[in-house]
Amino acid sequence: MVLSLLLSTFLTVFIAELGDKTQLATLTISGTSNKPLAVFLGSSSALVIASLLGALTGGSISSFLPEVVLKLIASITFFIIGIRLFINSFQIDIEEKKDNENN
Repeated sequence: MVLSLLLSTFLTVFIAELGDKTQLATLTISGTSNKPLAVFLGSSSALVIASLLGALTGGSISSFLPEVVLKLIASITFFIIGIRLFINSFQIDIEEKKDNENN
């Protein structure tokens, strides 16, 4: 039972992290330094600590909030983040056009 949970969690996080901005940041930092091992240790320990916080927080919150409420909160949060990113992308485009017109 625990092995299947471990495997499904690993695969979910692994697939979710491919092409993620965390991976891109790690790639960028590694490309600008000559210490790939230090970059690997720093980025992997950050992911481990962030995952630990998520697991501990999720476990404690689920003891007093039903699963459907947690999923609703997560969905709304991701929706808000997506909308903000979408709006910010247009604001950046507008600022770039203004900069190009001024030059």
